[in-house]
Amino acid sequence: MPEMHDFNTQIIEEFRANGGKIGGQFEGAPMLLLTTVGAKSGLTRVNPMMYLAEGERLFVFASKAGAPTNPDWFHNAVANPIVAVEVGSDRFDAVATVLEGGERDRVYAEQAERYPGFGEYQEATDRVIPVVALDRR
Repeated sequence: MPEMHDFNTQIIEEFRANGGKIGGQFEGAPMLLLTTVGAKSGLTRVNPMMYLAEGERLFVFASKAGAPTNPDWFHNAVANPIVAVEVGSDRFDAVATVLEGGERDRVYAEQAERYPGFGEYQEATDRVIPVVALDRR
């Protein structure tokens, strides 16, 4: 998907140039950059995504806009759970942990309440969209 790569590259560049602030469709949304290590390639990959913060803990959502499969970054984070996170101009290492059961459901419901598109993504797919906690190391 070269067009998605180009889209993400533009967001990443804008994010880094403006201390984590971006415009367009994501203006004002809580965005972070997640750097994972490829499960197969071993290469680092950077993905912009919306997040939900609860205290020091950050949560990201493997929605892939409701696609039938999980995004590559999710597979990478499961295989190599030590990740790098950029929020604003802050950069830190974190441990990625997939939430299960009631905790997953509670966090996803909170995100869908704040950003209804996430509810639409869940409705669009048969898979349960994973929620990943990012805990600072």
